[in-house]
Amino acid sequence: MRDTVLVTGGAGYIGSHACKALRAAGFTPVTYDSLVTGWRDAVKFGPFEEGDLMDRARLDEVFAKHKPVAVMHFAALSQVGEAMSQPGKYWRGNVCASLNLIEATLAAGVKTFVFSSTCATYGDHDGVVLDETTPQLPLNAYGASKRAIEDMLKDFAASDGLNSVIFRYFNVAGADPDTEVGEFHQPETHLVPLILDAVDGKRPALTIHGTDYPTEDGTCIRDYVHVMDLVDAHVQGLEWQRAGNGPQNGGTEVFCLGTGDGFSVREVVAAAGNVTNRPVPMEDGPRRAGDAVKLVSGSKKAGDILGWTPDRSTMPQMIRDAWRWHQNGGYEG
Repeated sequence: MRDTVLVTGGAGYIGSHACKALRAAGFTPVTYDSLVTGWRDAVKFGPFEEGDLMDRARLDEVFAKHKPVAVMHFAALSQVGEAMSQPGKYWRGNVCASLNLIEATLAAGVKTFVFSSTCATYGDHDGVVLDETTPQLPLNAYGASKRAIEDMLKDFAASDGLNSVIFRYFNVAGADPDTEVGEFHQPETHLVPLILDAVDGKRPALTIHGTDYPTEDGTCIRDYVHVMDLVDAHVQGLEWQRAGNGPQNGGTEVFCLGTGDGFSVREVVAAAGNVTNRPVPMEDGPRRAGDAVKLVSGSKKAGDILGWTPDRSTMPQMIRDAWRWHQNGGYEG
């Protein structure tokens, strides 16, 4: 009998890849997703339970039915521009929903929790490779809401013995090399698929949001991690906890996941042109509110403790896998 893991947001981009990785590691992933931004077609590696995180009765029902040994929490609102203009949506949709989930988790007697956080909790630390000790000074409601959830997990560790592993990371790119699942948003907001849409003629051009940042080519710099490397870290964090090496009897452990290297928007565009051997139509646009100049993360702690290495996280590899999915993948429902 495979142990079950409840995966919130398992019908989304990162969550669906996590379900594949969990299945390969010997678990049965149970996807819990409202399908507001996720896709039923992305649920391929275990049972699906439709539901909203604000629906406590539905959560209790799912916990009782599947009896998970752990929760892996990906479900979240994550658009920076929207977080700037609609902060209330993010405090309700991320913080209140996560509180409901945490309380349901504890009520079901589950004490192992893996949380997908973000390096957006740090804000703008220009020229610094971020690590787990960097001060958290978020610039928008998205980063602030994720930081608040981290604080909740620490509080429930102290009060109820909840054990959690928290992962902070920046941009995720690439796709499952087998093209069973991939990145597919409606509307699309992430850089790599937007570039590939422009290359493929699915949009007239890529809009570069801000060309006057204090960087070498005037565009923002971000760290990118291959989605399969990222979800491997989440599974490693889960297995580390279950082996008795992680937090026990109430505790949290934070890991940053990054390559330590950043790519500007124009560098990503150039790499995509090289991989696809096609021109990338581009146009300049204004800065987006809440965007930091340069955000790069290290991962020494994750390497030392979990044995995690971002082997797939080269820009050509991420774009090659994304391009393969882009040409052959997609969801209809």
